[in-house]
Amino acid sequence: IISLTMATFKVPYVPTNSSSWGPPALSSSNDGGEESESGPQSRFAQLPYAPFGRSDRLGRCADFTTQSFARTGDATAGYFRNARGRNNNQADANKNLEFQYKVDAEEAKEFQLVDSSKAYGPGSGPGGPAGGAGGKRFVPQARRRANAMRLRQLNARRNDSQQGGNVGRYSQPQRTRWTRNGGRGGRGGRGGRGGRFGRGGWRDRVDRQASVSVRPDWRRVEDIDLGKLSKGTSPLSSLLDNSAPKGVEDLEWCGFLDQYNDQYDKVSTRTPAPLKRVETKEFYPVTTTDDPVIEKLAIEGKGTVFATDAILAHLMTCPRSVYPWDIVVQKLPTGALFFDKRDASQFDYLTVHETSNTPPTPVRDSSKEEELINSPERLSLEATMINQNFSQQILRNSKYRTKFDYPNPFWDEEDNDGMEPASVAYRYRKFDLGDGIQLVARCELHGLTKNLKKADTSKIVTNISANKKKKKAANPLDVPDGDQYMTAYALNEFDPSYVSGAAKTGGASVTWRDRIDNQTGAVLAQELKNNSFKLAKWTAQSLLAGAFQMKIGFVSRSSPKNAYDHVVLSTQTYRPMDFAAQITLNQGTMWGIMRLFIKLLEDQPEGKYVIMRDPNKAIVRIFEVPVGTFEEDSDGSEEESEDGDEGEEEKE
Repeated sequence: IISLTMATFKVPYVPTNSSSWGPPALSSSNDGGEESESGPQSRFAQLPYAPFGRSDRLGRCADFTTQSFARTGDATAGYFRNARGRNNNQADANKNLEFQYKVDAEEAKEFQLVDSSKAYGPGSGPGGPAGGAGGKRFVPQARRRANAMRLRQLNARRNDSQQGGNVGRYSQPQRTRWTRNGGRGGRGGRGGRGGRFGRGGWRDRVDRQASVSVRPDWRRVEDIDLGKLSKGTSPLSSLLDNSAPKGVEDLEWCGFLDQYNDQYDKVSTRTPAPLKRVETKEFYPVTTTDDPVIEKLAIEGKGTVFATDAILAHLMTCPRSVYPWDIVVQKLPTGALFFDKRDASQFDYLTVHETSNTPPTPVRDSSKEEELINSPERLSLEATMINQNFSQQILRNSKYRTKFDYPNPFWDEEDNDGMEPASVAYRYRKFDLGDGIQLVARCELHGLTKNLKKADTSKIVTNISANKKKKKAANPLDVPDGDQYMTAYALNEFDPSYVSGAAKTGGASVTWRDRIDNQTGAVLAQELKNNSFKLAKWTAQSLLAGAFQMKIGFVSRSSPKNAYDHVVLSTQTYRPMDFAAQITLNQGTMWGIMRLFIKLLEDQPEGKYVIMRDPNKAIVRIFEVPVGTFEEDSDGSEEESEDGDEGEEEKE
């Protein structure tokens, strides 16, 4: 029989103190430190007491860099002394001396400095009285890195407290140190060292939100790194085919075009032309699947890929984009691809200073109209309205109008309300890209211009007509002599002080009015830097439409604080082919990128897909989405409009 004995636990004696708080005083009869009813153990009686408060901030568990350690007189005291220790309060330094580390003098004598490099003292070293550093103390490299990291963390916390709310695709700014010449960190720009973070001021770095939120039921098909794709190091580079289209054919002509007014070529800063609001013109930015002409051409089997010139130009020049965007693609059972835009997207609104080093930043919690008019959303709306008004103002009246085979397919004569369609010709063209790809695009032209001296050489390069001057066969891209097709766009100047940075640096701002007459090339170069994607997209649209000229107007505010009144300072004429070479826009690369998207989607099953750009990286992602995606919002808006119409009828 095995007997088991339970372990015993002796409860320690806890003395009581009836006269005050805490344990009673040590009894003289219990000096040995044993536990008894006359007093507690003596080994706990002489412990030092450290005063504290609930509001005190917790510091380090062990701090060997305080003044008390630096005042010990040893050889290493100067190494561990820091600037903050010299500013500490003397009363705080003398607190809790019992807990502070005390250096043993014998042990300090054996201390040896591992770093044998010369440490400059005050008044010595390079820059001082003897060519030294002007009395600068030696700071270890690890300490410098720690201080730099601490500064970044403090600024990040400060900006987190100031941020809040969702401002859409245009961003949430964060503070980032930049140099005066636009660089980040490094050695600064001309004229001196920039230090670790440069010599510039703090500027806003933008963390943007995606144009559409990715849902859990979306399947990722492909990721395209635009940077690697342009360099030829992407795994998808083998799918690129930069050859020109084999042929171009005009399928339909709709709408009408007015004649260009040559007086706008003479506009200058001395004789500017006020920009008028075209309130009787109707514009139709209709997507691909809502176009009745494209629907008819698809039924007739004229093509395998259908899109508008705006969507095609957007995809062809997407490596220059910065803001997030998305395009919806529908693949039918027949294999036909339709490139569309979402109804609620910002696709048709022009961007302002998208590729600038100092893009417009969102304004939050501000009631000042001067700040609100320079927000990205307001600038985008302003630029879009300027572009529409300019494209119609530079044309002559309807007396010099040229009508085409079919009227505007989107204009309803019965429901016009005194409006008329804008001067736009819709040119439906078919591009033969090879491998059975027949691309049908709706292209837009904005006017007609006279040019009797030169033949039209501004055409899309094709394998039929390229480098073959001997053959005089008719080219489908040629236009009749006399009237030449043109497109019209407008660049806008919104705040010269903001653009040049004079508002932040306190310097004088340089406006278009100062340089546009004598230095048009410099102004265009600056705009190409700030709006590279927008200018490339306009050029691609002009090339797709077969335009002979591209008119670009330079429109500025009448006053920097007035976003409603504008003047036309200059109108410049460019040939799309020459302008594409000037802005380094390669047509082969454009067609190669478009072929890449088509080939990636051809290998996918029937369904709906979304091509979207990452908001903060140069990456384009393709997702397969459910068929009913994005249709809920449009159905809801239609139901609301129907309910509103019924309510109005009941009131009547």
